[in-house]
Amino acid sequence: MEWIDRLNRAVEYLEEHLEGPGLGEAARIACCSPYHFQRMFSLLAGVPLSEYIRRRRMSRAAADLQNGEKILDIALKYGYSSPTAFNRAFQAVHGLPPSAAKTPGTALKSYPPLRFAITVQGVEEMEYRIEKRGPFRILGVSAPLEKDLEENFKSVPQLWGRAAADGTIPRLAALMDGEPRGLLGVCDGLDSAKYYIAVASSAPAGEGLEEYTVPAFTWAVFPGTGESAAAIQALERRVVSEWLPTSGYEYAEGPDVEVYLDSGCTKFEVWIPVVKANG
Repeated sequence: MEWIDRLNRAVEYLEEHLEGPGLGEAARIACCSPYHFQRMFSLLAGVPLSEYIRRRRMSRAAADLQNGEKILDIALKYGYSSPTAFNRAFQAVHGLPPSAAKTPGTALKSYPPLRFAITVQGVEEMEYRIEKRGPFRILGVSAPLEKDLEENFKSVPQLWGRAAADGTIPRLAALMDGEPRGLLGVCDGLDSAKYYIAVASSAPAGEGLEEYTVPAFTWAVFPGTGESAAAIQALERRVVSEWLPTSGYEYAEGPDVEVYLDSGCTKFEVWIPVVKANG
C-alpha cells in the first residue's frame, strides 16, 4: 500500500505549509496530478481537501489569537486578502468571530491533522472486472472542471439538469453506436479539464455537441445501483478504501467514467483507470 504512504507524506507536506500550501507540490509527492490528489483525498477522508485545509488553518488561527497575535496579521498569514474574508472563514469553523476567540474560557473547535490508515474489513463482497480497452470517441456536452473540486459538485449536477431539460439526453441516445453502451459521464481532470455527458459514437459532432477521445487504458469496472449521485460516490469510496489497497493496482492518470445502463440512471458502472502497482 505504497500509495497510502505517499498520500500521508503529501498531507504532512500540507501541514508544514498551511500558511500557503502548494497543491502542485503535494500532488507531486503523492505521485499524481492535482486533480487526482484532491479526488483520492476526498474519497478517503470524506471531506474535500480545500475544506480540510480550511479547518486546519482555522484551528491554528484560534491558537494564534489566544497567543495574542493580531487578527490582521493572522489573516494575512493564512492567505486571506482581508479581515472580512478571514472573519467569515473563522466563524464558519468555530461559530464565533475571531475577536471573541481572544476572551479567556471561550469554547473553540480543533481539527487535528489527518493521517490515512486503511483497514480492510471485507464485510461485503465487491463485484468487479478488469478490462483492457483501446481509445474510444465520445460525443456530447460538457462543463469545465475547476481546480477546486467543491465547485464541480455544483456545476456537474447543473449540467445534468440542463441536458435533461433541453432534450440533449435523448438526442445523444439516438447517436450511440459504439462501446461502452450507455449514457456516459466522463470526468477528465487532466487533458481537457471537462466533465462530459456523452455517448460512444462515430457520428459527426452536430450543433451544440463536442467530441473527445477517451485514451486507451486498463479499467477496473464496478457495477452498482442507486437513484442519486450519492450512490456512485459511495461505490467509489468503497473502491478506493476497500478494493484498491489489496488489488495489486493503483489509480492511473486518466479520466473516470460512469456508464449509465438504463433510462432512469439507476443501474450503472464505475470505470476506474488503473495500472499495476510497483513491486
